[in-house]
Amino acid sequence: MEMFQLVDRKGNRVGQASREECHGNPLLIHLVVHLHLFDPAGRLYLQKRSMRKDTNPGRWDTSVGGHVSAGEEVGHALLREAREELGIDAAGSTFLYSWLSEGEFESELAYCSLLESAQPIHPDPAEIDEGRHFTLDEVRGMMGTGSLTPMFEREWPMLLAAREKRQ
Repeated sequence: MEMFQLVDRKGNRVGQASREECHGNPLLIHLVVHLHLFDPAGRLYLQKRSMRKDTNPGRWDTSVGGHVSAGEEVGHALLREAREELGIDAAGSTFLYSWLSEGEFESELAYCSLLESAQPIHPDPAEIDEGRHFTLDEVRGMMGTGSLTPMFEREWPMLLAAREKRQ
């Protein structure tokens, strides 16, 4: 059984719970990692979530996104998820920010990082139906159309602001 790391609103570890318990109970805040992957031309890689996913199937989402397992360090989870989902090495990524996403279905504290890389991408077909790089204008045009996950849409302004500070 897959067990997720539970935290309080400040990110302090407070226990663990199963995927089934976390997905459906927004009182249980669990840790997740997001990696925003940009190519050398400044395009953002997005993944189209598998239609088999229990949340937001078939919607475009963060380059890499995954749960932190109970007892796992956030940095390790980021490296593991990047390898599993895209077959890439995220060791050169930079932490940007963390934020709490609260919804009716679940609550997640997301640790978000950025990686600029030209590595070949090999999406896992069990996780991702499709993936490609988008210009920032293309992503802006997708906002509000229902083609992106709600969490990605909420995170988008934070990503743009953090990326602008880096340049």
